[in-house]
Amino acid sequence: MKQVVTIEPYKEEWRQIFLRLSKTIQQEVGDYLEAVEHVGSTSIVGLSAKPIIDLDLILKEEAQFPLVAERLTKLGYIHEGNKGIEGREAFARENQFVPFSQGSTVWMTHHLYVCPKNSPALSEHLAFRDYLRKHPEEVKIYEQIKRELAKTAGSREEYTDGKTEFVQGILRKAWHSS
Repeated sequence: MKQVVTIEPYKEEWRQIFLRLSKTIQQEVGDYLEAVEHVGSTSIVGLSAKPIIDLDLILKEEAQFPLVAERLTKLGYIHEGNKGIEGREAFARENQFVPFSQGSTVWMTHHLYVCPKNSPALSEHLAFRDYLRKHPEEVKIYEQIKRELAKTAGSREEYTDGKTEFVQGILRKAWHSS
């Protein structure tokens, strides 16, 4: 069976790449942002993951989204809409050099989302990340699930769907513990 998802052991460089991406993006849109958050599996120390950085840009004011979108376009991002998830706007990359910066940096694959600070999607990303950061035993379980799905899933959708029950369980635990 052809592998549709590649899982790599955790790499400290993922955090470093996030910091460089965040700095580059903030130079262009930082005045409109409350924060830039590293979310997803690459943000959890010790967790094997798909080598894709997920960034959530948190807006200071939701009304500033058009200005942020315009500036992200200058960096080479393409607005894709909310892709069916309310409270989160997705941006794709024009090419491997996005975000455009000095020189011709080839950036690691990453997903960029812009969220208002009261976004349910943002709350889920942060709750999931923060809970796993505090519970290494859950990280081990999640890694086993991801590795098994990477071997058996017939598509990326099947891989993602296979994680849903675990993710929802972690979110329930995170919200009950806060």
